[in-house]
Amino acid sequence: MSGYNPVKRERWASCVSPIYMRRVNLMEGAMFRIKQIDHLVLRVVDVHRMMKFYRDVLGCKLEKIQEKSGLYQLRAGTSLIDMVPVDGKLGKMGGAPPGKEGRNLDHLCLSIEPFDGEEILEYLRKKGYDGGEVQSRYGAEGSGPSIYVTDPEGNVVELKGPPWNLDA
Repeated sequence: MSGYNPVKRERWASCVSPIYMRRVNLMEGAMFRIKQIDHLVLRVVDVHRMMKFYRDVLGCKLEKIQEKSGLYQLRAGTSLIDMVPVDGKLGKMGGAPPGKEGRNLDHLCLSIEPFDGEEILEYLRKKGYDGGEVQSRYGAEGSGPSIYVTDPEGNVVELKGPPWNLDA
């Protein structure tokens, strides 16, 4: 489309009703709209160590274990983090296990509250993990504070606070 400016469209879109925007998006060829991340699947070497990190450090809750397929599901807010051991039925389908030469993903971002950077970093240190420095990063809700931490198998997890309140 000639002269299309996504930034102007985004500003315009924020001023109109969601029903109208759904119609506009459908007119642009989209059959559906994405609401949120439902789940992601990590292929893991040590499922028990990984579950301990996501439960005991990040606060996820065990949702379900599907023994037959080797799927371990943890609740992360309204989303799920699934884990499949690389030597299990599902895990073997993905090839070599994650390691220094390659990972399953770049990072996953968990929106958290409350966000106090110094308290979070201290908490992570007490649990045996080094968090990166607090930085402003852009996410689904806008720019706001975040911290990167690496799980036991080298996956990077971004802990994201709410967007900065620029009106205050």
